[in-house]
Amino acid sequence: MNPSEHSMEQGVSQQNFKRTSCTTVLTLAYQSLGVVYGDLSTAPLYVYKTTFSGKLSLKEDDEEIFGVLSFIFWTFTIIALFKYVFIVMSADDNGEGGTFALYSLLCRNGRLSILPNQQSTDEKLSTYGTEDFADTWQSSILKLFFEKHPGIRKGLLIFVLIGTCMAIGDGVITPSISVLAAVSGVKVKISELHDNYVIMVSCVILVGLFSIQHHGTHRVAFLFAPVVATWLLCISSIGIYNIFHWNPKVYRALSPIYMAKFIKTTGIEGWLSLGGVVLSITGVETMFSNLGHFSALTIKIAFTCLVYPCLILAYMGEAAFLSRHHEDIQRSFYKAIPGKNLSTTDYLCYFWSLRCNCHYFYSAEAVFWPVFIVATFAAILRSQAVISATFSIISQCHALNCFPSVKIIHTSTRIYGQIYIPEVNWILMCFCLAITFGLRDTNMIGHAYGLAVTTVMFVTTCLMTLVILIVWKQGIIKALTCLLLFGSIELLYISACICKVPEGGWISLVLCFIFMCIMYTWNYGTMMKHQFDVENKVSMNRMLSMGPSLGMVRVPGVGLMYSNLASGFPAMFGHFVTNLPAFHEVLVFVCVKSVQVPHVSETERLLISRVNSKELGMFHCIVRYGYKDIQQEKYNFENKLISSIVQFVESEEESIEEPTHELSANDENSNVEDHGVSLSQNTFDKSCCEENLLPSSRALLVMMNGDNHPEKCFYEDESLQIMKAKEFGVTYILGHSLEKAKNSSSILKKFAIDVVFGFLSKNCRESDAVLDVPHTSLLEVGMTYYV
Repeated sequence: MNPSEHSMEQGVSQQNFKRTSCTTVLTLAYQSLGVVYGDLSTAPLYVYKTTFSGKLSLKEDDEEIFGVLSFIFWTFTIIALFKYVFIVMSADDNGEGGTFALYSLLCRNGRLSILPNQQSTDEKLSTYGTEDFADTWQSSILKLFFEKHPGIRKGLLIFVLIGTCMAIGDGVITPSISVLAAVSGVKVKISELHDNYVIMVSCVILVGLFSIQHHGTHRVAFLFAPVVATWLLCISSIGIYNIFHWNPKVYRALSPIYMAKFIKTTGIEGWLSLGGVVLSITGVETMFSNLGHFSALTIKIAFTCLVYPCLILAYMGEAAFLSRHHEDIQRSFYKAIPGKNLSTTDYLCYFWSLRCNCHYFYSAEAVFWPVFIVATFAAILRSQAVISATFSIISQCHALNCFPSVKIIHTSTRIYGQIYIPEVNWILMCFCLAITFGLRDTNMIGHAYGLAVTTVMFVTTCLMTLVILIVWKQGIIKALTCLLLFGSIELLYISACICKVPEGGWISLVLCFIFMCIMYTWNYGTMMKHQFDVENKVSMNRMLSMGPSLGMVRVPGVGLMYSNLASGFPAMFGHFVTNLPAFHEVLVFVCVKSVQVPHVSETERLLISRVNSKELGMFHCIVRYGYKDIQQEKYNFENKLISSIVQFVESEEESIEEPTHELSANDENSNVEDHGVSLSQNTFDKSCCEENLLPSSRALLVMMNGDNHPEKCFYEDESLQIMKAKEFGVTYILGHSLEKAKNSSSILKKFAIDVVFGFLSKNCRESDAVLDVPHTSLLEVGMTYYV
């Protein structure tokens, strides 16, 4: 494997990217075409068609077509080039991009997170970097404002979720409009073809597209980058031909004067048509979202050197064609394709003929079908990229407790982040088929598409304004400039798209409402469940007092009790020992939680601490994941956990002479991280975790210490006790809870908890499946939560 291919498959972080060669940078820029720009490059298929789908019509003076081209050019330049390429790309979160990356930056630097179980030790993670600059008075006021108003922090999360739901809706609409727009081009050559056949072919392609998702996109960049590059060069060449052949003066439309003339001449109809213009920048959010797979530099090079000029030439060429063919507006893209096959020699001869005022006759072979085939492949590629991005978004939502547990499958062992979610895949397919078969019109689908895209872009602008103030600690003038310049343009397009709600825009609102209800209800139910655990957790004082009265005994083995709490004993444990007064001689409370960073390294994954005195044999283990990590271990988790506990015990013994603080028996609310010795960075050898634990105690200690010299290993009684308990077996103790709203709750809360949250809980993945717990070692504790 060559270095550039290896860099692509592993992802290029901002730290190691500086050491890459120029050849690697250019190679990655080329490969980014297949992943990042499939959405943006296929927009010319339907932009002009959707823009002129209403009452707006073309007149002889071409003011309308020049005005639309001027809007496309300046929107593409200001939003795509200035905003995303020059500004937003710089707001990466450890090399990751997207809405959650911006939100994560704000949560860490402004302490806006409402995730449960957040601890001060999380700030010691290597990826938990915050800006070292001193706070400005603006950033200090904002932080204090958010700190004093928890409701505002929750409102910010809801605002982010709205953008996220619109992005998921984009994952539903994009395959429909892309495939349908590409396939409908066949009617240019076969005019007698009925629309039902076009819809049927589109649906067949969509079913096939979603059916192969489980195979993954292992080589998506290498397979599809040539397709996108060919497509861009093809439409730009056609654009150049149309400019010289039909209207060389079309370049005048690049003046912003034509935008003012357009609005003045067309009035409200021109304003409403802007909902079609905004489709020219669909896909710019994908550039930022895919930052983790490449780098800001490679994406910027690909956009500025190839994508931007090719698309501008394509839009100019189509406008030049329309200025002479007003009647072909609804099939303008395919109609603008030259009817003859123009080779490179043909183009050179044609341009020379223009200079010499002579005529040149082309060869007779039509180029329509090659362009049609490339357009179809480009549409499929675009749909594939958006579907994969939707899987990634939903995985991140689950990490932030905003989406039910679903099955996540890794489709590639080399390309990080390539995942497949079966349930989501088939739901998206059903939505896509319903939209394609129900609306049967790219104009109506385009109206829904524009509203979804502009909403996501406006959310990004608002978050960027906060990032400039809180994270970058810049002045309020720069922040307001960003908000007013980009936000005003996006609000203009949003207002135009909202007026198109009766004509198809309602699709995006319905999809957003459905996903928002699911995500907010799940987040609300999860937070209420955690609040119940916090209010009803069992204190150490109570545990020690009720032990003799219950006749509590310890049985051989290791018990792993999973809890939602990062500190203290969960209510489930008190319920367990009350009904079955016995637990294992080594008991570990395991809390799996997400932190506001994209990734947590394996060496920082586990945080081990002791519960009370050594004689109890009880430990607390916090398993930390980033919002882009997949909560699935690549090797045997129990062996890794036991080895970490043994290392913690041995490190504790080594520092026995140093004073330690133990949890007092009457300290009911003490945090786990405030007592004992925490092993926050376990630097154990990962290879030892992949081997099965051997029965020999001496071999076990050698393996746990990663030492090849047994004579150097010292034996600890507690370490041997833990290893012997491991030989008796490991039992996974999980809660099987049922959430119920209190009788005094409102009707809305009862409906949300008892009906919606209850339905989602029963139909989502069970905890044992998520944690990959062997059924032979599983013990479930039933309990009802009244929230």
